[in-house]
Amino acid sequence: MAHDIDWASQGGEPESSDSMKTFGGFVQGLREHRGLSREEFGSLVHLSKHSVESIELGRRLADQRFVDLAEGALGNTGALRRAFRHMARQSGLAAWFRMWARLEKEAVALDTYECRLIPGLLQPEPYVRALYDNEIPPLADEQMETQLAARMERQKLLRERPNTSFSFILDEAVLRRRIGGAEVTRELYDHILEATAPRNIHFQIMPLECAQHACLAGPVQLLVTPDGNRLAYCEGQENGRLVADPKEVIRFQQRYVTLRSQALTPEDSMGLLERLRGAL
Repeated sequence: MAHDIDWASQGGEPESSDSMKTFGGFVQGLREHRGLSREEFGSLVHLSKHSVESIELGRRLADQRFVDLAEGALGNTGALRRAFRHMARQSGLAAWFRMWARLEKEAVALDTYECRLIPGLLQPEPYVRALYDNEIPPLADEQMETQLAARMERQKLLRERPNTSFSFILDEAVLRRRIGGAEVTRELYDHILEATAPRNIHFQIMPLECAQHACLAGPVQLLVTPDGNRLAYCEGQENGRLVADPKEVIRFQQRYVTLRSQALTPEDSMGLLERLRGAL
């Protein structure tokens, strides 16, 4: 199916977890209660029989699209959506992000566009804590520290993968938004200037005064695996989607390439960032 991810080509399915197994068992129980075979159920949720089996055995991460379709196929009771909410968020990285985070570690190229907040790979600790302080509902202290540690660990990618090409494009509004106050913002600017200094890391700003903008549809991340596979990741509020459909990924790539030509050059972007810092 076009929306299935070929887990085998990505080095195997993601590591299972107790919550994935529990959710999968719940899906299987509801399916069998409706008297559907895996093949019949798969046709209703646009997945292969094998993919349904992987979800039910806790080997594959379900996504929001699957949950929405499965709810319709299984009676629209709302039970599956409630179960998914418990599965989707765990300590450290969000469950839907874990497969992408694993792919990042092997990627030969990683491109990121953001219009909401600073990308996780560029966030200094004070900025991360400021983001968590704005979480609704609030995080417990233990949750905050666990997620902070996971985010800081992920940032090692920028330091430990000098042969990987990293590209970041941020809307200027994201940099002007003073999350945490002036001191946190000043440290954020310093951190970005330092983190993006290596020559394999490219940083650009999409200016506020722009007549054209290729990525108005929202943030996106793109990567290239060592064997040449191209994947994309899109994220919204409390959900994310890993995209493997080549036609869809190509559309995202076309938008990103166009956006790079519309954004300020890396040199002008650094100049703007330094002026913003000086204005604090």
